[in-house]
Amino acid sequence: MKKAVIIIPTYNEAKTIEKTLWAIDEMMESIDPTWKLEVLVVDDSSPDGTGNIVKKVSQQLKYVQLFTNVKKSGLGGAYLKGMEESFSHLKADVIFEFDADLSHDPSKIPEFLKKIDEGYDLVLGSRYIPGGSIPQNWGFYRKFLSVIGNLFIMTVLTDFRIRDWSSGYRAIAKKVYDAVKDEMGEDRFSGYTFQIGFLHKSIRKGFKVVEVPFHFVDRTEGESKLGTEYIKNTLMYILKVRMKEILNHRLFKFAVTGVIGALVQLSSLHFYRYIITVNHLPFLSAFQEAVILSIENAILSNFFFSNFWTFGDRKLKITQLPFKFAQFHLTSAGSLLIQFVMSSLGERFIGLFTLFTLPFIGIKVDTGLIFAVTGIFVAMFWNFFAYNTFIWKKKK
Repeated sequence: MKKAVIIIPTYNEAKTIEKTLWAIDEMMESIDPTWKLEVLVVDDSSPDGTGNIVKKVSQQLKYVQLFTNVKKSGLGGAYLKGMEESFSHLKADVIFEFDADLSHDPSKIPEFLKKIDEGYDLVLGSRYIPGGSIPQNWGFYRKFLSVIGNLFIMTVLTDFRIRDWSSGYRAIAKKVYDAVKDEMGEDRFSGYTFQIGFLHKSIRKGFKVVEVPFHFVDRTEGESKLGTEYIKNTLMYILKVRMKEILNHRLFKFAVTGVIGALVQLSSLHFYRYIITVNHLPFLSAFQEAVILSIENAILSNFFFSNFWTFGDRKLKITQLPFKFAQFHLTSAGSLLIQFVMSSLGERFIGLFTLFTLPFIGIKVDTGLIFAVTGIFVAMFWNFFAYNTFIWKKKK
């Protein structure tokens, strides 16, 4: 028999917790018999007696347990402690995140479990897909915060597959928790930001996520815990992780490596054009010789930064370096050919002439520099394909 534990974090929920527990009990008879359900209330030592009410109800509902935090840990901390208790001691296969104020519809739990049985790893209760909704009596501020907030998250993370990022109604398989738990202290996972952060990391690790529509019901008793902390921490978390993703993305690293290589090439091109005043080979002009030498300098730069940074996760062994460096030259021949052809065509049909002189340093910018920059840009597309396919192939 499979086991699911419904985790309900509480702090001053004396007015609602008993109703919630009995509402869950009414749903129990509709659960698939292959599943066993328990409820774990994680209370942050509520001064209003929430814990005592749970103890009283648990005498009648034997599947209800109370876990008391001596020190208040907030929503994220309560869920993490509840997950640890559920997976490690209660031997759960799946846990549910569930609000104590009856905002979440217990009758949807069988549908969540069905999705888990179908092979999904994380089932998300969604207010923003067909069949879901938010309260009509919400004020403009609350609606704006929820709707625009989710749109902001989707846009910044460039992930529009999930429609309700901030939903707190979800079922999570043990393997998702095991994969994500060690990263939960890296970012701002306090309060409601926990929901977004946990979901974001789960998706990035490739787990199968599906949304189930539900009608969110606003609380009728007690006070909402949603405050300015949610806005501030959510903004900081989303912007921080997105910037981190961009900086760690291979294409970004490749672009930076390419810029460094381009700077090396352009500066060395200027140097070689200064020292090479006459052509040494009958079939090349002095400018063409300078272009070839500057490209070689860029190849050396690109190989070094690609191996130790852009493709650092596939870094070559020392014994591979000689062969791979030769192979790198061979694949770079395509880049050299692209740049050489574009520079030669530019020299032939447009000509070499000065465009302007940089003030203070006196360096002349001419059409030759424009030809080189254009060739570098076009060749970068070939380079990324060749490096990723031939030199630093993905390890199986």
